[in-house]
Amino acid sequence: MCMLLSCVHLIQRPLQCIQPLFVLPSRSLMDLKALVSSLNDFASLSLAESWDNVGLLVEPSPPHTVSTLFLTNDLTEEVMQEALQKKADFILSYHPPIFQTLKRITWNTWKERLVIRALEHRVGIYSPHTAYDAIPNGVNNWLAKGLGACTTFPLHPSTAPSYPTLGTHRVEFSMGHAEHLETVISGIKGIPEISSLITVPARADGEDQTRVSLNCTQKALLEVVALLSQNSLYNKTEIMLLQKPLLPCTGLGRLCTLSEPVSLLDVIERIKSHLRLSHVRLALGTGKTLESQVKVVALCAGSGSSVLQGAEADLYLTGEMSHHNVLDAVANGISVILCEHSNTERGFLSELRDMLTTHLENKINIIVSDRDRDPLQVV
Repeated sequence: MCMLLSCVHLIQRPLQCIQPLFVLPSRSLMDLKALVSSLNDFASLSLAESWDNVGLLVEPSPPHTVSTLFLTNDLTEEVMQEALQKKADFILSYHPPIFQTLKRITWNTWKERLVIRALEHRVGIYSPHTAYDAIPNGVNNWLAKGLGACTTFPLHPSTAPSYPTLGTHRVEFSMGHAEHLETVISGIKGIPEISSLITVPARADGEDQTRVSLNCTQKALLEVVALLSQNSLYNKTEIMLLQKPLLPCTGLGRLCTLSEPVSLLDVIERIKSHLRLSHVRLALGTGKTLESQVKVVALCAGSGSSVLQGAEADLYLTGEMSHHNVLDAVANGISVILCEHSNTERGFLSELRDMLTTHLENKINIIVSDRDRDPLQVV
């Protein structure tokens, strides 16, 4: 009996070992349109700067499904080769590889070759760029983590993109004569960039009137005022500036107040550690030393000249700034740390991978480029 049981166990154990070999793992996929929609929900492209080129830049012919999403800061030809080797169906490149207008798609320039290779291998390309700078959990907040404990606020807060309706001004006025009203309304409808034109019954000074309200742009406002002046209505008109509400913790740059002031030298070491750099460039503010205390830091990932200009702080932290902006800061007693453009952005990709994994509910594989690197090096 014992020998029989032993034989049974000997037979069962090998079967248990080889059983998993017959179970094929299911491969997760996402439709390209669903993926792009989800990415837009993660960070609204309306937060991007008007000059930026964001969103889906290269779209393979439909239907297109995505199994592997490849993250990179810069999409170079070397990085594209890596993405293809790793069987990526979709590349999220923080910097848009297509920025200026392409008038032809040939093999002559490296950016045109990127488009050709993407289409040949059916790989979508998407770029969020300044939309990721603006969001509360984006690139600038990641950069601020290198300072240690601090409170942060956007240097240039973003406004709600869909409020109010089109227009910069609201115009309201009342009229009592129906025929006259029709003439004025007809004239207003002939002015471009007018929206939300509404008429409602009203009563004023004991007589029935019609209250008219409309939204218009700054350009259209001049024509509206001219029309109302011609009809002797200007003195009875109210003009209000439409202001969009600010979005909390959203916008370009960050003003960071450290919980405890530390020396400039300590800040430098913290930044080098956070960005994994052996060196940074430093411009000491007038009258400052490495032992000077830092309490307030204004920062901007990438190129910070325009974003940081005029910010009141002890220190400016960014990737690159123009020579004259550095001189201005130094003359105002503000020290400047420069880390090179993409060094202030690339480390965010690891956090982004984890956030997108959660946001996309583990539906696809997400990997970060190993070959993406800053083009500048110290020799």
